[in-house]
Amino acid sequence: MTSKLREVHTTLYAVADFTMAMLAWALFFMYRKQVEGLPVTLHTFADPNFMKGVLLIPVGWTLLYGIFGHHADIYRQSRLQTLSRTFFISFFGVLFLFFTLMLDDVVPEGHGYLRSFLVLLTLHLALTGLSRMILLTAANRRIKAGKIHFNTLLIGGNQNAVDLFREISSAPKHLGYHFIGFIDTHGNPHQPLSQYLSRLGGLDDLQAVLQQYDVEEAIIAVETSEHGQVQQILATLFDFGDRLMVKIIPDMYDILLGTVKMTHVFGAVLIDIRRELMPHWQKVTKRIMDVTASAGALLILSPVLAFIAYRVRRSSPGPLLYHQERIGQYGKPFFIHKFRSMYVDAESRGPQLSTENDPRCTSWGATMRKYRLDELPNFWNVLVGEMSLVGPRPERLHFIEQIVQENPHYRHLLKVRPGITSWGQVKYGYASDLKEMVQRLKFDLLYIENMSLALDLKIMFYTLLVLLQGRGR
Repeated sequence: MTSKLREVHTTLYAVADFTMAMLAWALFFMYRKQVEGLPVTLHTFADPNFMKGVLLIPVGWTLLYGIFGHHADIYRQSRLQTLSRTFFISFFGVLFLFFTLMLDDVVPEGHGYLRSFLVLLTLHLALTGLSRMILLTAANRRIKAGKIHFNTLLIGGNQNAVDLFREISSAPKHLGYHFIGFIDTHGNPHQPLSQYLSRLGGLDDLQAVLQQYDVEEAIIAVETSEHGQVQQILATLFDFGDRLMVKIIPDMYDILLGTVKMTHVFGAVLIDIRRELMPHWQKVTKRIMDVTASAGALLILSPVLAFIAYRVRRSSPGPLLYHQERIGQYGKPFFIHKFRSMYVDAESRGPQLSTENDPRCTSWGATMRKYRLDELPNFWNVLVGEMSLVGPRPERLHFIEQIVQENPHYRHLLKVRPGITSWGQVKYGYASDLKEMVQRLKFDLLYIENMSLALDLKIMFYTLLVLLQGRGR
């Protein structure tokens, strides 16, 4: 119930932004009429320019806020940070409106442009900022009253964890934590924390517990002697992406270095650990690029797709498309779509990797694979959100299990959407054995650690170069 309430309140927050943008523009429109010496009457609101502006401009503001993550869960937002971001977004948004819509206005004096800019900025910032502060304050009060909470898991069961639990439980106001139990990092069923919380398992059970209990916050409360386990714990927690907030008890060393940032005056001393692979605006831009490029490719290349389908039909008996289950982001399986490049029952002896000059390929299939034409239906996977243009190539569970035995770091690739092309794909092409798959893994891990729109564009450029040279393999 609490999660549904949070969704409703976050939606109301977005609606309030839209309404305030609409009201700010309406008031500004009336101001401009007065500057022009025209009376404001009911006919003013029937003006086509007024109707267009009051409907379309708020849509633009809503899209802008969405790109920069302003409409995330309001129970995760800081009022001070929100106010600061609102000012900067409002300033640049009004600046854009000034140069696109207002610069051609007829004003009696030159400084009238500056006055118009400041009036719109003041109206928009005041109305939007006020509505946001009201809604965020109400959200904060619901948390303190215990009406809204987050499923929280404590990791560690020694005295540090006990002290933290007591401190949070005895706080004068609720902080939003709803402890569902703890993970024992020592494998000892009689940990001190057991008298306060249920022991849900050891470190080997961490991933399953996070999924089973829909954990939204994880607090690492281990002893100094256990810090060697932190990397292993974080590796598992980070697999859940932005859905899971991660916090850790700091050492005095961390406090002296200034890495501890307090978010609640009455809160426990904790470090928020955030690992955003890409800034939110880049994630949104990447997805827009994916949708635009994939839709455009499917439309523009439709005659090519029809020709390839015809050649596949003529190459050998069997279906045009080949559908195979692969593992996607966060381990979610999906079916990848490709033009069939092999004879039917090519894997009658079980899963096999393709090799150069693979006898299972038809003659046309070998040509397709050389230029990666068989992967053009992947654009549909991109369009529906199962894949991206750039990202680690998705693999089958059968091979993932083998790779993980060789290199456990492979599971880090599941943090992002798999892609049509990748750094490893450009470097190695199709992997023909487990050794090549592990080699390709290194470059895909480097991609994740350095994700950016610039790197995506660079990989797409080199992919195009590889295809033009016929080195797709």
